[in-house]
Amino acid sequence: MSSFYGVKSDKLNRHYKKNVSGYETWNQKEHACRYLIFPHNIGSYLSIDELSLSKGELYTFITNKEGKGKKGTLVAVVMGTKASDIEAVLELISLEKRQLVEEITLDMAKNMEAGVKNAFPNATLVTDRFHVVKLALDALQHIRVKLRWEEMDIESNALSAIKAAKKQLDAALKDYIDQPEKHEKLIEEYKVKVQEKQPIEFENGDSPKQLLARSRYILAKKEVEWTKNQQERAEILFSNYPDLKTAYHEVLAFRNIYEQTNINSAKLKFEAWIKKVQDTEMKAFYTVANTVNNNLDNILNFFKNRHTNANAESFNSKIKLFRANLRGVADTTFFLFRLHKLFA
Repeated sequence: MSSFYGVKSDKLNRHYKKNVSGYETWNQKEHACRYLIFPHNIGSYLSIDELSLSKGELYTFITNKEGKGKKGTLVAVVMGTKASDIEAVLELISLEKRQLVEEITLDMAKNMEAGVKNAFPNATLVTDRFHVVKLALDALQHIRVKLRWEEMDIESNALSAIKAAKKQLDAALKDYIDQPEKHEKLIEEYKVKVQEKQPIEFENGDSPKQLLARSRYILAKKEVEWTKNQQERAEILFSNYPDLKTAYHEVLAFRNIYEQTNINSAKLKFEAWIKKVQDTEMKAFYTVANTVNNNLDNILNFFKNRHTNANAESFNSKIKLFRANLRGVADTTFFLFRLHKLFA
């Protein structure tokens, strides 16, 4: 627009900000950098998530699922993620409005839970399924990474041994410089040592550390989603690392719990999975099992309406794209004003 009208872009931005946008007379300008509330956008189903706007400064966004990421989506914005701050801002909305909320989806952050629990007395809290599944997937990837580091140590030690053998060979050749008949034997012994220390190469051409590095996306997918090459790599991976195979199938079993259609069957499945982890002493999944056990009620609430926090993640993506188009956030208050124009 600036090039079309023949004016500098900075001048056009200033004109929009001061004279056209309504920013100067905005009724929430004074407290915008601390909080924003839009009670008229409240609905039965809400989401809550945090996002960094500028220089790592986190803001908590409460959104209405029925807004579908358009006008009418934004319910409240709170600077920071402190539970008491979130609750205090939400209580500025009338109790009558807050009692309309039936369900709130959120991640497993306890501060988020504490911030909305008292503010919305009639709301059911639902822990987002993707955050729960990601916890199990992260545990699986942790096993893979640990194995890869072990293989890297083995390979590094082998290379060090080869270098040491080369130094020994060079020293021996100097010692027997006048006895060339011994040179051939020394060289043959060195070649044998080098051959013994060479890293294993699997039938697909991968070394152990390469196989483990290239299996990251295989482990994140279900078997039916693998390509032919991924199937071959998975067979090699699981035949050489049986513990990883066991862990992968445990994660599959965990993910399949979300295919249940009612709370009771899902509860039994979760409890059985937790018990199996404890009985078989799969230490990599202890944290997952304990976290699920501690958040089980909120996790099971998913099976009532099968709502996730995907709309909040999508809303976050829109904000990030808008921020990128503006080449960053120079004025946080004005940026929040523009968000209010777009989504509130």
